[in-house]
Amino acid sequence: MTVVVAIDGPAGSGKSTLARRLALELGLPYVNTGLMYRALALVAVRGRTDPDDAATLSALARGLTFDLDHTLAPPSLTIDGQIPGDELEGPDVESIVSRVARHPEVRTILRERQRALISAGAVVEGRDIGTVVAPAATVKLYLDAAEDARVGRRTAERSSPPPAVGDELVRRDLADARTNPFIPSADAVVIDTTRLGRDEVFRTALSVIRKRRRS
Repeated sequence: MTVVVAIDGPAGSGKSTLARRLALELGLPYVNTGLMYRALALVAVRGRTDPDDAATLSALARGLTFDLDHTLAPPSLTIDGQIPGDELEGPDVESIVSRVARHPEVRTILRERQRALISAGAVVEGRDIGTVVAPAATVKLYLDAAEDARVGRRTAERSSPPPAVGDELVRRDLADARTNPFIPSADAVVIDTTRLGRDEVFRTALSVIRKRRRS
């Protein structure tokens, strides 16, 4: 049986931490779809492409190669044969990734790539996985958290001062919500991670997955 675990939710809710850990536990590849949009944003930055130019961005998206490196634990995404680096988290990318990702043409291209990557099973995270990318996923989880908790987590990940991280997260929330409203799939299990530690979130998610796979 092909197992696909779809994890959605806003930035800073704990998706990446949970997804990677679940992939290791379940022996599945880990696919972070956000990195795919960030990779396209980085190409746009380097080529000085207008992030509102859907046609050029679509052409650039078609030119990117995405694969899974099965020598990694868990098997994870590679972009043009390389493991994604810190440059995808830079401020130049952060400032335009939502604009790059909002174009329907771009999303269609990358959605097909995402479906190919998870076709044999995976733990996959993003913002429209359970609703659009993998509507027939084995298990759908939606992580959420209060804004201050999400800002705190992002601050720990970034070198920017807390006010800047908070402003950027709010801006991203607004921009992302216009493309993919923060509404869980009807059959998703919602986990509020605001007051939960990583181990608690992991145990809760793993319990949900085990119950769904037995049913």
